[in-house]
Parts: sequence; C-alpha cells; structure tokens
Amino acid sequence: MPIDPGTHVGPVALRVTDLDRSRDFYSDALGLQALDGGDGVARMSADGDRALVELDARESAGGAPAPPRATGLFHLALLYPSRAALGRGVQRVLDAGAGLDGASDHLVSEAVYLHDPDGNGIEIYHDRPREQWPPPAPGQSVAIDTIPLDLGEILAEAAETNGGADPGTVMGHVHLKVSDLERSIAFYRDALGLDLQAQLGPQAAFLAAGGYHHHVGINVWHSRGGGPPPPGSAGLAWFVLELPSLDALAETGRALRDAGHEVDEHNGTFAVRDPDGIALRLRAS
Repeated sequence: MPIDPGTHVGPVALRVTDLDRSRDFYSDALGLQALDGGDGVARMSADGDRALVELDARESAGGAPAPPRATGLFHLALLYPSRAALGRGVQRVLDAGAGLDGASDHLVSEAVYLHDPDGNGIEIYHDRPREQWPPPAPGQSVAIDTIPLDLGEILAEAAETNGGADPGTVMGHVHLKVSDLERSIAFYRDALGLDLQAQLGPQAAFLAAGGYHHHVGINVWHSRGGGPPPPGSAGLAWFVLELPSLDALAETGRALRDAGHEVDEHNGTFAVRDPDGIALRLRAS
C-alpha cells in the first residue's frame, strides 16, 4: 500500500567525532543554530524551533570517518525555499572557507554539494516549480539528470547574507549508500510504500511520497556488496520520515510488519532498519 502522500523527511542524526568542531561547522558554514547541546549531542535548527540535524558524539568521539565503501549516508539534503535563498546559502559556505564538492542542475532542482569535517555528505538545493519539471522518459515518473550548474547565476541572486540560515529551510531528502539496489528498492517501495520515481539502471534509484522527485535516494556507486561502517566511526545514525497523522503512521507500521520487518515502537515513534541495517524512524508530524 502506498505511504501517505503527505509524508516528508524529518531530522537526520549524524555520528560525529568532535562535537564542538561539527557544531561550529553547521553554524558557521550552514547558518544553523543549536537548539540545545550537552551530553555529547547538539540539535541544529534553521528556524529556532525544529531540529534538522542532530549531531551525536557519544559513541564516535575521537573516531574516524566511515570508509568510502561502507553503506550509510551518501548525503543529507537541505532544501532552501528559493533560488535566492540557495545563493545566500552558497555564499555563506564560501565565506566560512568551506570547500564545495560540486554543483549540478538536476532538471527538477539546482544543487550544490559539500561535506562536513567528518566527511558526511551535504547537499543544499532548491526545487524548481513542479510545472517546470520536464516530462519524464517512458517508464519513469520524474526526469532527473545531472548537468553542470552555473554557480555564478546562483550567487548573483543572493543579496547580503544574514546571520543564519533561511528559516524556511527544511530537510528535503536523504541519499543512501546501499549494498544491493534491488533489495533496497524492495524495502523502500514494496514494504515502506514509497513510489519509485526514477531509476538509473542498476546504479541508483529515487523514491518519494506524493509525487515529489525523491525523499530517499539510494545508490551502489561505491558500496555495492559493502557492509556497515565499523562501530565508533562517523556517519549516519538514523533519519526520520514524518507522516501527517497517527492513522497514517499506524498503517505504515502495519505494512512493514506484514512484509516481515521488525518494528519497535517507543513514545509514538516506530523504528525499523532497512536491509543494510540503516536506521529509520517513523513518526507523526
């Protein structure tokens, strides 16, 4: 059964090796503010209310980045509310002295890539209006491509950067490194109920609720046949999918159990692991 179309991505939790260093990076380069901090955890927000990224050093302090072939996080993706907001975000990254890994026009969105001090991948992007999305190829629901992006045009739309991230910034999607693409598609589509929006052959797939281009991306570019990162290393701890109601949450929990997956419930949050052991939390927004 398809997941509720109002489903979206919530906070993403990262294991980091130096909490102060990571908190400074997400504050200085991305303009996020710490809602709280202590006991090895800092929750970072764009609007001073909702956490977008949780930084956790309790088990990984002094550790190492995840190996490149390990399954887990490819990148988290912060969605800015406009092209101008993205331009201000890119300028803030540059002003903070953080390097960029690339910039791409994906037809449905414009995206800029970087990484945090532990090598955790980050995308900052804005969406084109859906009426401007090009028609998909036969057999696909969304047209996604990767072509060069003119960063000068993005930066030209930025007025002066302010002291923080645009408060309309949300977590747009997560992109995961998995070991077996078809096995992961079977979990995220057939068990969880996301729609398969596009697939790049045997290498990558993009899944979503409600016709979005993707809430979850999965790929085997570097991780085919790989395993999880060693204990104590940096990387993805868990991510959240938020459903619009308790009824929708309960329905998705039943679907996962019916598909043979173990679902733990605690304080209204359902916890499940995908076939690679990547931790996913489901809750009502």
